Amino acid sequence: MVQGSLNGVRIVSLAVNIPGPLAAARLARFGASVTKVEPPTGDPLAAVAPGWYAELASKQTVLVLDLKDAGDRAKLDVELTSADVLLTAMRPSALRRLGLDDAHVRYPGLCHVEIVGYDGDLEERPGHDLTYQATHGTLQPPLMPAVPVVDLLGAERAVSGALLALLDRPNSGAGQHVRIVLADAAADAGAAVRYGVAGPGDPLGGATPTYGIYASADGYIALGAIEPHFQKRTLEVLGAADTHEDLARVFAGQSTRHWEEVAETVDIPIVGIRTPEQGGVEH
Repeated sequence: MVQGSLNGVRIVSLAVNIPGPLAAARLARFGASVTKVEPPTGDPLAAVAPGWYAELASKQTVLVLDLKDAGDRAKLDVELTSADVLLTAMRPSALRRLGLDDAHVRYPGLCHVEIVGYDGDLEERPGHDLTYQATHGTLQPPLMPAVPVVDLLGAERAVSGALLALLDRPNSGAGQHVRIVLADAAADAGAAVRYGVAGPGDPLGGATPTYGIYASADGYIALGAIEPHFQKRTLEVLGAADTHEDLARVFAGQSTRHWEEVAETVDIPIVGIRTPEQGGVEH
């Protein structure tokens, strides 16, 4: 999407933690004006990861409101009267207590994107990224996930939901209610495991010698040569057999930087594995 495409679109977000703030930040990056409404206790993400919180909220106006207070609740009504999109991430019962379960009807033209953990009979069940992943086979116990995959997928779905609702509004003449279910996002992520693509021992899970992680002389490299032409070129350049053992032997003989330079020269997918402390994170 072109930066600035949402100029003139006004979004009010009540969402805290990860999926909602990620979605709001992305919409702001597209040009939307975002008002981030936070409780007096703040967004928990600010306490856990202040740098990430600051990055996500940098293009937004933060408004602190106690929605249990009648005066502050009235201020939210004023905000919503002129908004195009309301973004929430709470249990449906909490939304009902706030009188926002029919927000798209109460505020004509408002599109409501509601992020929930579960749907249907389970809509009140508590959950987080870890528990959604646990249900759908994307964890490898006892390791904790390095990336909150479901939260990220949920954020992207929330962005898509907002854009589709805005796109439909001129045709329908009304705002829409779009529910984003994180458990559904987890199920879609788990398809790679269910269908034998990325689980332990699967082609993208360690079975393919030319698609994996190997120790170098001073660290680790990731080799992503899954396509036949990349596999062939990699094995030829390395002078290695198509086995985990032989590739491990070759990679252990040189530094990570050496293998990155080789990859750049002959166009094969090899990169060194770095931690954030080593400067491996780029935005």
